[in-house]
Amino acid sequence: MISMRGVTVAYGSRVVLDHIDLDIYDGETLVILGASGSGKSTILRLLIGLQKPQSGTVCIDGQDITAYSEDEMNQIRRRMGMVFQYSALFDSMTVGENVAFGLRQHTHCGEEEIRSIVTEKLHLVGLDRIENMMPNDLSGGMKKRVSLARAIALDPTVILYDEPTAGLDPLRCMDINRLIVNMQRHLKATSIVVTHDMDSAFYVADRLAMLQDGKFLAIAPKEEFLHCENQQVQLFIHGGRLPDDRREQI
Repeated sequence: MISMRGVTVAYGSRVVLDHIDLDIYDGETLVILGASGSGKSTILRLLIGLQKPQSGTVCIDGQDITAYSEDEMNQIRRRMGMVFQYSALFDSMTVGENVAFGLRQHTHCGEEEIRSIVTEKLHLVGLDRIENMMPNDLSGGMKKRVSLARAIALDPTVILYDEPTAGLDPLRCMDINRLIVNMQRHLKATSIVVTHDMDSAFYVADRLAMLQDGKFLAIAPKEEFLHCENQQVQLFIHGGRLPDDRREQI
């Protein structure tokens, strides 16, 4: 579904993505790992057209979007949903208005149909009868769920998640992990997840990719990735300590 070839992004003299290649398959969940500032979120911005690469191509369903106009990108964005790291809800809008925002911007649905879709999407994320609540009245986990409901309101074929479990306690993290898996199954969507959370990464992923110094160190199905021989990958997975070293200290 998605293909990146020779993509380079630099901020001044700092190269964040250095001629990377990446394929993301239709219907899979790909998790992108890497240290802060490694370019993970930059990949999401490239996919949704909020940023252009200095070189290379970004193709979605065979269409190179790097030269698309804003109007053309808006047509692509209608097929995408984005769950932001800190939910990015509109504080002045009710929950229902937040979920309905994209429907009102990008469709000609009537108000009755919009209300029905909002109710359906909130139910899918386990939040019933909260349409009239305000974001400030919600817990962090509920805000993430509302953000996901808004992201899926237009039935996207691609869902992008930027640190979806950031700031949540372990129980709420697992709730979000289950939702990511359920959305992928229910919508048959292609999901790209950026996260530092190893438990989350291995729970939701079909494949994982790790960025370091502008390059992918490894891209593999999760079982292969878990046993990858690259030492930097193993250090990242195991929190800076190699598995053999850890066993020796037990």
